[in-house]
Amino acid sequence: MRASRLVSVLLLLQTRGRMTAQQLADTLEVSVRTIYRDIGSLSAAGVPVYGDAGPAGGYQLVDGYRTRLTGLTAAEAQALALAGVPAAAAELGLGTLLSGAQLKLLAALPGPLRDQAGVVGDRFHLDAQGWYQDGDQVPQLAGIARAVWDQQRIRVRYSRWAAPAEVTRVLDPHGIVLKAGKWYLIARHDGSMRTYRINQVLSVTALGERFTREPGFDLPSHWEASVAGFHAWLRRGEATIRLSPAGRQRARGLLGPAAGDAVDAAAGPGPDGWVTVVVPIESAERAPWEFLSLGAEVEVLAPASVRAELAGIARSMAGIYAS
Repeated sequence: MRASRLVSVLLLLQTRGRMTAQQLADTLEVSVRTIYRDIGSLSAAGVPVYGDAGPAGGYQLVDGYRTRLTGLTAAEAQALALAGVPAAAAELGLGTLLSGAQLKLLAALPGPLRDQAGVVGDRFHLDAQGWYQDGDQVPQLAGIARAVWDQQRIRVRYSRWAAPAEVTRVLDPHGIVLKAGKWYLIARHDGSMRTYRINQVLSVTALGERFTREPGFDLPSHWEASVAGFHAWLRRGEATIRLSPAGRQRARGLLGPAAGDAVDAAAGPGPDGWVTVVVPIESAERAPWEFLSLGAEVEVLAPASVRAELAGIARSMAGIYAS
């Protein structure tokens, strides 16, 4: 651990130039006293590092000195795949590896390219977290990730909505997906590929058995097909509605892409500016609450049950606000 930190100190000074002991300590998450000891060790080993006192002081390497200790380890190379989502790398237990890999890459670049890479990092940031949510609490994620890396069979205890509420499954974990702040495990069970919410996994036990991956399995393609199938399953019903001009503009954002596509493909509006269109819905029970987001800019014509439910809700709301 200390040897790795010494290399990190050396690479930080090489890539960033002059740094104070406090800056080094903050970057490496150690104490300033530890940095003092590390600088002394580097100097004793023959590294030409020196320090200047005063407000503008700090440690730096002699001009022209460059180390060649920039080779990536296998684990660091794997962690680079998550360079765009450092928070996800941290949740997977790869945060330190990712930082080390990025530092080595920067150290290996010529000065002008290193400066350009720094500018990109300062000006572009990818945040995979969705709005209005804190993301999943996933205490079992690191253990599942290790099984995915090592291609090891696992036994999981899983919580679900259907009865029984808790089940035990033996899984061959093929991949992990982060979707809008939520983590999913793609694993083979009973010969078929299935999807599991990782925050519903209560416990994970490695079975010490290496499994053979599904021939030709491609995680991005599998996930894309799964999402498409889920959306098709989710929107199995239909509703006939009338939309005002304002409702047409808001339909895609409030009712979803499928409804937006249906509105775009609909015939032109009538004399009053309203358009009649058939849109997909999840269910007659959920649809009224989705249509309520459009307020008076939508009228449901069918199914009759959805229209009746909305009428009842409207009467109740009118009663509340009448006073």
